Amino acid sequence: MKVSALFAGKPVPFGPRNSPSSIVKQPFSSLNVVTDGAIEDEQGNKKLHGGPYMALHQFAQSSYPRLQAAFPDVAEKMLMGSIGENISAPDMNDDNVYIGDVYRIGEVVVQVCSPRAPCSKINQRYGKRKIDLFILENGITGWYFRVLEQGKMHVNDAIVLEKRNETPVSIKTLMHMSKPLEGMSFSKTELLNAMQSEGLSPEWQEKLQRQIKKAND
Repeated sequence: MKVSALFAGKPVPFGPRNSPSSIVKQPFSSLNVVTDGAIEDEQGNKKLHGGPYMALHQFAQSSYPRLQAAFPDVAEKMLMGSIGENISAPDMNDDNVYIGDVYRIGEVVVQVCSPRAPCSKINQRYGKRKIDLFILENGITGWYFRVLEQGKMHVNDAIVLEKRNETPVSIKTLMHMSKPLEGMSFSKTELLNAMQSEGLSPEWQEKLQRQIKKAND
């Protein structure tokens, strides 16, 4: 696997309230990555975005055609990079990327630590309601990395899987565990095993803990 594209942006007024957001990003040939993310990138609301457990975001390339098919009237806006991701690469998706996965990308070593919970800014980005709900229900949220080794990554750098948990939980499965769809159920054992996944962010440990309290044995 190789990096197809890299994206970063600075906060600008966005949405009906002109709140600062960096969801609109520009392509870069390389990114300088530190613990809290790329130096070229900056979050608009640092209470909800960014920090060591949301340092970099990747969205699956294969999820864009699904969005385009579901929302054809805004399909032309749904281009790679438009949902606010930093990294784009083929073959990686929410079914085959797992919590705790450690990847080397150029000089940088990152670990998958959570899904990206979709928010209303995605709807505002494309000018269409309920896209965030579609993303949630279909488990195509993309994922966040934390940074284990800082450095520089470039377009066309190899993406090398260096480590995977023995009982891995995919991004899609974890998203559904935190917000089960109608008819879905997960046992306490399944939820507990997921919550104990090496690399899972503290925020998502808390989300699963709430589901554990609701679950039947």
